Amino acid sequence: MSSDRVASARFAIAPEGAPSWVEDAVHRGGGDLGPLDEAEALVWFGGGAPALESTLAPLDGIRWVQLPTAGIESFAHLIDERRTWTCAKGAFSQTVAEQALALTLGLLRHLKTAAGSRTWTHTEIRPLAGSDVLIVGGGGIGETLARHLAPFGVRITVIRRDPAAVRWADRTATMEALGAELATADIVYLAVPLTDELDSLIGAPQLQAMKPSAVLINVARGRHVVTDDLVHALRSGRIAGAGLDVTDPEPLPDGHPLWDLPSCIITSHSSNSAETFRAALSERIAANVERYRAGRELLGVIEPSRHY
Repeated sequence: MSSDRVASARFAIAPEGAPSWVEDAVHRGGGDLGPLDEAEALVWFGGGAPALESTLAPLDGIRWVQLPTAGIESFAHLIDERRTWTCAKGAFSQTVAEQALALTLGLLRHLKTAAGSRTWTHTEIRPLAGSDVLIVGGGGIGETLARHLAPFGVRITVIRRDPAAVRWADRTATMEALGAELATADIVYLAVPLTDELDSLIGAPQLQAMKPSAVLINVARGRHVVTDDLVHALRSGRIAGAGLDVTDPEPLPDGHPLWDLPSCIITSHSSNSAETFRAALSERIAANVERYRAGRELLGVIEPSRHY
């Protein structure tokens, strides 16, 4: 495709009802908006996979689709080689990493119990400094989290698809080493996409492999963890605690055992506020529109064979 053709590409936003800032982001990237049947790039915002599938069905001219979320499991069956697909992976790394760090400190300093106390009570704490940290996932969130953790003087191991080095990490390992790495970690973070291979990644065998003093932090997807097995591990003291921004099921029902466990902190998938979500996604859309028009590599490209 010639650079002139790319530069003159027309963009569309669907479905109807997207907030005005999505249109502003396309314009900020230098894109011209037009009707769906004249566009070759589609910014999708607010609709589910069935609606996207029916929208794309008659549109042979769409060459690139921008999805609004980092996790794309609900769209995975649509991802193919016919078009370039991008998502928001990496766009929210900063806020999600901050949430993971907050959950960590809350658990190690027993803030759930201390903040709920109505009498002056001494609270035992554990330092983060000097801990052995395992981050499962070497993408944007994993790398940003490692950067935030490094000043605490921790030893960081990252598990990823391949053993290539990750900035701020002391070492990397592949998923085949998960069991052995779990056995030595003081803090285990989940920061991986949800794929068929990573569904139920942490269940009874993995929790059994962890230290009784270890804590688990999940800022990825609830289905990475087998919830009933986690409840049992926390109740029995098999592990020391869990910090969950995501759960399975989600929303977690009122009265679920996880809510009442003093060793479990739940933040109800709130690592992003409406404003931080808008700012990060707006920046991603604008950057990718600009890159598309210039014929440059897009951010957050989805690999069809891996569905992330």
